[in-house]
Amino acid sequence: MLNIRKTLNRVPSFQDILQGRMTHPDISVDVLVIGAGPTGLGAAKRLNQINGPSWLIVDANETPGGLASTDVTPEGFLYDVGGHVIFSHYKYFDDCIDEALPKPDDWYTHQRISYVRCKEQWVPYPFQNNISMLPKEEQVKCIDGLIDAALEARVAATKPKTFDEWILRQMGVGLADLFMRPYNFKVWAVPTTKMQCAWLGERVAAPNVKAVTTNVILNKTAGNWGPNATFRFPARGGTGGIWIAVANTLPKEKTRFGEKGKVAKVNANNKTVTLADGTTVGYEKLISTMAVDQLVEQIGDKELIDASKELFYSSTHVIGVGIRGERPERIGDKCWLYFPEDNCPFYRATIFSNYSPYNQPDASKKLPTQQLADGSKPKSTEPQGGPYWSIMLEVSESSMKPVNQETILADSIQGLVNTGMLKPTDEIVSTYHRRFDHGYPTPSLEREGALAKLLPKLQEKGIWSRGRFGSWRYEVGNQDHSFMLGVEAADNIINGAVELTLNYPDFVNGRQNTERRLVDGAQIFAKKASQ
Repeated sequence: MLNIRKTLNRVPSFQDILQGRMTHPDISVDVLVIGAGPTGLGAAKRLNQINGPSWLIVDANETPGGLASTDVTPEGFLYDVGGHVIFSHYKYFDDCIDEALPKPDDWYTHQRISYVRCKEQWVPYPFQNNISMLPKEEQVKCIDGLIDAALEARVAATKPKTFDEWILRQMGVGLADLFMRPYNFKVWAVPTTKMQCAWLGERVAAPNVKAVTTNVILNKTAGNWGPNATFRFPARGGTGGIWIAVANTLPKEKTRFGEKGKVAKVNANNKTVTLADGTTVGYEKLISTMAVDQLVEQIGDKELIDASKELFYSSTHVIGVGIRGERPERIGDKCWLYFPEDNCPFYRATIFSNYSPYNQPDASKKLPTQQLADGSKPKSTEPQGGPYWSIMLEVSESSMKPVNQETILADSIQGLVNTGMLKPTDEIVSTYHRRFDHGYPTPSLEREGALAKLLPKLQEKGIWSRGRFGSWRYEVGNQDHSFMLGVEAADNIINGAVELTLNYPDFVNGRQNTERRLVDGAQIFAKKASQ
């Protein structure tokens, strides 16, 4: 039995004794962290740095990383469990991952090269700023809509209530019908009319009508836009390699991964967590990165369960295709690509082999051809050498957008042929498919009402529910945001510090957040509030 010193204990009341809180768990800590994805590791990293409270981090997976982990196929192709790259709003985050991977050759830095496939054209991202690449009749529809939207915006007396209204206000019906509505339905698996627009922030570029019109007349394209125009990627191990390295900076005795770290039951009344091996862990405060809907089911609180039913999410299928041959010219240095049309099931493709030469087997490795891209059998299945390259695809699923799991791999490969990504005769040497039930936390119209019920009531019980699905805010769901949600939860518990990322996403995502230093966070916010 391991008993860890408590520093946050309070004197138990008579009510505590009546409710059974005086039972003796196998392990007792000040702060228990559930989940070793970016959020949980951020919390553990900060708790370890503070060096005062006792803590423990548990995860059901043997390998840390959560939704930012990386899988390896039997043939040796790496695939992240989604399209992840590193760009940061926080110096603290930068410092932590640089500590974990400190050598210059641990990283590659890339300029984003991103396109939208539309009308058999590759339109540079962001699409709405580059309609000069479209056929003339589509240009006319888009510019008509942009002008109408600009005129209407001048007299609008109210703010848009839905994502669909925001699209029409910003871009007009031409761009809405050609790109924004179909693409976002493919991503979110719900119509834009069922989504709010408060989450948008810096994620969607609002077009400048004059600049767009000028580019159309001069047949020019707009430059890069957005926070990820330049990004880093780990040389080895994929994105998951980052989080394995971060976890390796923590004391091993304070981590429990795999079956011994799997949570079987959360008892919020007596503040214990029972693990799958029967170990009970008593805590004073709990930082949970479980999906909040699953957390409240574990707790068994009917009021919270009912509130969680107002939250919506989509599932994500990640599909990987490994191809033999030199990277074709049509692929070039492309990073990730968007697909709004219905000639393919995927909404995004990542040329994963372009991120690192270690994301695929060495050319000397001999692999048999499994099939040709058109689905036919190869003339020979004798193993042959490379070189190799790879594509990673993402497909969303919901009750409003069902997916045939039996045919999704074949449908996706056919989609690669339909969109010109693969030629019918390309040799496929490896395939990968994995489904994630909780893929995207939907910024639905009901989201804020549900979170206003859930998060404060959980915190009253001593539970900080944080992370991509723990706090359910997609706008602060990137790796840097997720990590800092954990860091700031730990600081809030220990020092009472403001949780900027959770409560003020527009601020942390805004261009005014230039300092990005954890220690200055409260002062920066105080200054902002006074202004």
